[in-house]
Amino acid sequence: MRRSATDVGAGPAAVERPPSRPLSRAVAAGLLYLAGSAVTVGLWAQLAPRSFYDDFPGVRRFWVSLDGPYNEHLIRDIGGLNLSLALLTMAAVGLRASGLAPLAAGCWLVYGFPHLGYHLTHLAPYEPVDAAAQAAALATQVLVPLLVLAVHLRPGWHRDRMTRSAA
Repeated sequence: MRRSATDVGAGPAAVERPPSRPLSRAVAAGLLYLAGSAVTVGLWAQLAPRSFYDDFPGVRRFWVSLDGPYNEHLIRDIGGLNLSLALLTMAAVGLRASGLAPLAAGCWLVYGFPHLGYHLTHLAPYEPVDAAAQAAALATQVLVPLLVLAVHLRPGWHRDRMTRSAA
């Protein structure tokens, strides 16, 4: 028996998908924060890799240069990685695609956890103010995606949304 395109997925074995929903303001704001930081780092590293190495983060210079010799290839790879994360993150916001939000947050966590872990275990060369600022800045690359996931994936979202829509 042939099935038509409308029959695909029908029947007892079909898995019901939750309805699509727009992104909440909190999720969109968190994603925009992450995208903005990635665009800043990505463009700087791609367009001016030596300046990124010498001057990042721009206020207190030397966060990158204290960690080893200059490597243009590595700096440009960091730029490309950040621009890729920014593109995915901005797509999640721009398309208002609820499925992309947790994917973008997950990608940030895959990048952010090891990045934060590395820097937390290599703070010795930095002055205390720089060590604290660096740890706090990198912690946002873990905390913000966790908050995005917590808000976006909270149980009962569809009931809350339907209740608010009906009121």
